Amino acid sequence: MVPETFDAQVGSQRITLPVIPVGSDLSIALMMVIDHGVSFVDTAGRELAQHFDEMRPEIVVAPATLGIPIAIAVTRALGLDDYLILQKTRKVHLGDALEEPVHAITSTNSQSLLLDRARLASVAARRVLFVDDVISSGSSVKAALTLLQRAGADIVGVGSLLVEGDGWPDVLDDYSDRLYALGRIPLFPHDS
Repeated sequence: MVPETFDAQVGSQRITLPVIPVGSDLSIALMMVIDHGVSFVDTAGRELAQHFDEMRPEIVVAPATLGIPIAIAVTRALGLDDYLILQKTRKVHLGDALEEPVHAITSTNSQSLLLDRARLASVAARRVLFVDDVISSGSSVKAALTLLQRAGADIVGVGSLLVEGDGWPDVLDDYSDRLYALGRIPLFPHDS
Protein backbone atom coordinates (compact mmCIF):
# COMPACT_ATOMS: atom_id res chain seq x y z
CA MET A 1 0.00 0.00 0.00
CA VAL A 2 1.38 3.38 -1.03
CA PRO A 3 1.05 6.00 1.74
CA GLU A 4 -0.58 9.39 1.12
CA THR A 5 2.30 11.30 2.73
CA PHE A 6 5.89 10.77 3.81
CA ASP A 7 7.73 12.56 6.63
CA ALA A 8 11.21 13.50 5.46
CA GLN A 9 14.18 14.78 7.42
CA VAL A 10 16.00 17.57 5.56
CA GLY A 11 19.03 18.42 7.68
CA SER A 12 17.67 19.79 10.95
CA GLN A 13 14.15 20.18 9.54
CA ARG A 14 11.27 17.72 9.23
CA ILE A 15 8.68 18.14 6.47
CA THR A 16 5.64 16.18 5.30
CA LEU A 17 5.56 15.45 1.58
CA PRO A 18 2.61 14.25 -0.51
CA VAL A 19 3.14 10.91 -2.23
CA ILE A 20 2.04 11.11 -5.87
CA PRO A 21 2.09 8.67 -8.81
CA VAL A 22 4.60 9.31 -11.61
CA GLY A 23 3.59 6.24 -13.59
CA SER A 24 1.40 3.18 -13.38
CA ASP A 25 3.90 1.35 -11.19
CA LEU A 26 5.67 4.07 -9.17
CA SER A 27 4.92 6.94 -6.78
CA ILE A 28 7.28 9.48 -5.26
CA ALA A 29 7.32 11.76 -2.23
CA LEU A 30 7.06 15.09 -4.04
CA MET A 31 9.09 17.95 -2.66
CA MET A 32 8.24 21.30 -4.19
CA VAL A 33 10.78 23.48 -2.42
CA ILE A 34 8.76 26.59 -3.29
CA ASP A 35 5.91 25.28 -1.10
CA HIS A 36 7.97 25.16 2.10
CA GLY A 37 8.64 28.81 2.81
CA VAL A 38 11.61 31.13 3.01
CA SER A 39 12.86 30.00 6.43
CA PHE A 40 12.92 26.36 5.31
CA VAL A 41 15.04 27.23 2.27
CA ASP A 42 17.29 29.59 4.25
CA THR A 43 17.98 26.92 6.89
CA ALA A 44 18.59 24.20 4.29
CA GLY A 45 20.82 26.56 2.29
CA ARG A 46 22.84 27.42 5.38
CA GLU A 47 23.26 23.72 6.24
CA LEU A 48 24.41 22.86 2.71
CA ALA A 49 26.79 25.83 2.73
CA GLN A 50 28.30 24.70 6.04
CA HIS A 51 29.10 21.32 4.55
CA PHE A 52 30.74 22.75 1.42
CA ASP A 53 32.42 25.82 2.94
CA GLU A 54 35.84 24.14 3.21
CA MET A 55 35.75 23.38 -0.54
CA ARG A 56 35.92 27.17 -1.11
CA PRO A 57 33.41 27.40 -3.98
CA GLU A 58 33.59 30.58 -6.02
CA ILE A 59 30.13 30.30 -7.56
CA VAL A 60 26.94 28.29 -6.97
CA VAL A 61 25.11 26.78 -9.96
CA ALA A 62 21.62 25.27 -9.99
CA PRO A 63 19.02 24.24 -12.57
CA ALA A 64 15.84 26.22 -13.16
CA THR A 65 13.32 26.32 -11.64
CA LEU A 66 13.27 24.61 -8.27
CA GLY A 67 17.03 24.97 -7.85
CA ILE A 68 16.82 28.77 -7.91
CA PRO A 69 15.83 29.37 -4.25
CA ILE A 70 18.43 26.84 -3.13
CA ALA A 71 21.16 28.54 -5.17
CA ILE A 72 20.25 31.91 -3.68
CA ALA A 73 20.22 30.60 -0.09
CA VAL A 74 23.51 28.70 -0.45
CA THR A 75 25.16 31.66 -2.20
CA ARG A 76 24.16 34.01 0.64
CA ALA A 77 25.25 31.54 3.32
CA LEU A 78 28.67 31.16 1.67
CA GLY A 79 29.07 34.94 1.58
CA LEU A 80 29.17 34.97 -2.23
CA ASP A 81 27.41 37.43 -4.49
CA ASP A 82 27.03 35.47 -7.73
CA TYR A 83 25.14 32.37 -8.77
CA LEU A 84 24.29 30.89 -12.15
CA ILE A 85 21.08 29.18 -13.23
CA LEU A 86 21.04 26.57 -15.99
CA GLN A 87 17.87 27.24 -17.97
CA LYS A 88 15.44 24.63 -19.31
CA THR A 89 13.51 26.95 -21.63
CA ARG A 90 15.13 28.55 -24.64
CA LYS A 91 14.81 32.31 -24.25
CA VAL A 92 15.77 35.00 -26.73
CA HIS A 93 19.26 35.45 -25.28
CA LEU A 94 19.99 31.70 -25.32
CA GLY A 95 20.06 31.19 -29.09
CA ASP A 96 23.67 29.98 -29.08
CA ALA A 97 23.72 28.55 -25.54
CA LEU A 98 25.73 25.49 -24.61
CA GLU A 99 23.17 22.69 -24.42
CA GLU A 100 22.90 19.26 -22.80
CA PRO A 101 19.83 16.97 -23.15
CA VAL A 102 18.19 15.78 -19.93
CA HIS A 103 15.23 13.68 -18.80
CA ALA A 104 13.91 13.98 -15.24
CA ILE A 105 11.63 11.59 -13.37
CA THR A 106 9.11 14.39 -12.74
CA SER A 107 9.01 15.60 -16.36
CA THR A 108 6.80 14.11 -19.02
CA ASN A 109 8.96 15.19 -21.96
CA SER A 110 12.61 15.56 -22.84
CA GLN A 111 14.32 18.83 -22.06
CA SER A 112 17.73 20.38 -22.38
CA LEU A 113 19.81 22.34 -19.92
CA LEU A 114 21.10 25.59 -21.38
CA LEU A 115 24.11 27.64 -20.31
CA ASP A 116 24.21 31.19 -21.59
CA ARG A 117 27.53 31.74 -23.39
CA ALA A 118 27.64 35.25 -21.89
CA ARG A 119 28.07 33.55 -18.49
CA LEU A 120 30.85 31.14 -19.46
CA ALA A 121 33.48 33.23 -17.66
CA SER A 122 31.45 32.79 -14.45
CA VAL A 123 32.26 29.07 -14.37
CA ALA A 124 35.30 28.50 -16.60
CA ALA A 125 38.32 27.56 -14.45
CA ARG A 126 36.34 28.44 -11.31
CA ARG A 127 35.44 26.36 -8.26
CA VAL A 128 31.76 25.49 -8.80
CA LEU A 129 29.26 24.13 -6.28
CA PHE A 130 26.23 22.60 -7.99
CA VAL A 131 23.01 22.42 -5.93
CA ASP A 132 19.52 21.09 -6.55
CA ASP A 133 16.37 20.20 -4.65
CA VAL A 134 16.16 16.41 -5.18
CA ILE A 135 18.47 13.93 -6.85
CA SER A 136 16.46 10.91 -8.00
CA SER A 137 17.80 8.97 -10.97
CA GLY A 138 20.83 11.27 -11.16
CA SER A 139 20.35 11.87 -14.87
CA SER A 140 19.46 15.57 -14.54
CA VAL A 141 22.40 16.27 -12.27
CA LYS A 142 24.74 14.27 -14.52
CA ALA A 143 23.60 16.34 -17.52
CA ALA A 144 24.21 19.57 -15.59
CA LEU A 145 27.67 18.46 -14.48
CA THR A 146 28.54 17.38 -18.02
CA LEU A 147 27.47 20.80 -19.28
CA LEU A 148 29.51 22.58 -16.61
CA GLN A 149 32.59 20.49 -17.39
CA ARG A 150 32.22 21.33 -21.08
CA ALA A 151 32.25 24.99 -19.97
CA GLY A 152 35.52 24.42 -18.09
CA ALA A 153 34.17 24.39 -14.54
CA ASP A 154 36.06 22.83 -11.63
CA ILE A 155 33.20 21.07 -9.82
CA VAL A 156 34.14 21.01 -6.13
CA GLY A 157 30.78 19.86 -4.77
CA VAL A 158 27.32 18.55 -5.57
CA GLY A 159 24.66 19.24 -2.96
CA SER A 160 20.96 18.55 -2.68
CA LEU A 161 18.25 18.79 -0.11
CA LEU A 162 17.22 15.17 -0.70
CA VAL A 163 18.32 12.06 -2.55
CA GLU A 164 15.60 9.68 -3.66
CA GLY A 165 15.73 5.93 -4.22
CA ASP A 166 18.81 3.95 -5.19
CA GLY A 167 19.45 4.78 -8.86
CA TRP A 168 21.55 7.91 -8.49
CA PRO A 169 24.79 6.54 -6.92
CA ASP A 170 25.86 4.64 -10.05
CA VAL A 171 25.03 7.55 -12.36
CA LEU A 172 26.94 10.02 -10.18
CA ASP A 173 29.78 7.69 -9.17
CA ASP A 174 32.42 10.09 -10.52
CA TYR A 175 31.21 12.67 -7.97
CA SER A 176 30.64 10.39 -4.97
CA ASP A 177 33.57 11.94 -3.08
CA ARG A 178 31.97 15.41 -3.25
CA LEU A 179 28.24 14.69 -3.15
CA TYR A 180 26.22 15.52 -0.05
CA ALA A 181 22.49 15.59 0.68
CA LEU A 182 20.63 16.78 3.76
CA GLY A 183 18.26 13.80 3.67
CA ARG A 184 16.98 10.71 1.88
CA ILE A 185 13.54 9.64 0.69
CA PRO A 186 12.40 6.30 -0.77
CA LEU A 187 10.60 5.54 -4.00
CA PHE A 188 7.18 3.87 -3.66
CA PRO A 189 6.69 1.01 -6.14
CA HIS A 190 3.06 -0.06 -6.54
CA ASP A 191 2.17 -3.57 -5.46
CA SER A 192 1.39 -5.84 -8.39
